[in-house]
Amino acid sequence: MAILIALLLILLVFAFVVSKPDGSYYVPGRGFKEYRLQGFSNWMKDHVITSENWVKIRNCIAETNVCSKLNQQYITADQFFAAHISPLQSGCCKPPTACGYGYVNPTMWLNPANPSADPDCYLWNNDQSQLCYNCNSCRAGLLGNLREEWRKANIILIVALVVLIWVYVIACSAFRNAQTEDLFRKYKEGWA
Repeated sequence: MAILIALLLILLVFAFVVSKPDGSYYVPGRGFKEYRLQGFSNWMKDHVITSENWVKIRNCIAETNVCSKLNQQYITADQFFAAHISPLQSGCCKPPTACGYGYVNPTMWLNPANPSADPDCYLWNNDQSQLCYNCNSCRAGLLGNLREEWRKANIILIVALVVLIWVYVIACSAFRNAQTEDLFRKYKEGWA
């Protein structure tokens, strides 16, 4: 049991250290955050979004309706800019705000005012099967989503760890009490 507690504690510390940096930044006038790869831990970048993994992940994201749902939920620019969208939607479904694209709908943007502001500005594509899936902001959005999920899992790990420690302490106490009672019983019978 002590080994299980130690392993859970190591996993918990690892998850906190790896998911601590979040890579997000606020955009003035927007309800959502945008994400940069530089803000995430090297371990997450090296193990999650490597080039061999990214092709599979990119295809999976493109096949989901994560971006098309935005078109159904937000009609006007004001609705969209005030929305609290997920990190994945922020990174993959729209171009970076710094590019200055004009809003048509959540996944359709026109005429960038400042295309040199971010390398992702050149990667944006209004084709619904492309969007910003090749952008670093999409990779960062995926890491942002993973970070949020890891934070939720950390809460479960903390609860499990506290329960295991509690059970372990009670079990050790009960074992010691049983040994003490056995010793006193033997002493009373004259075997000691």
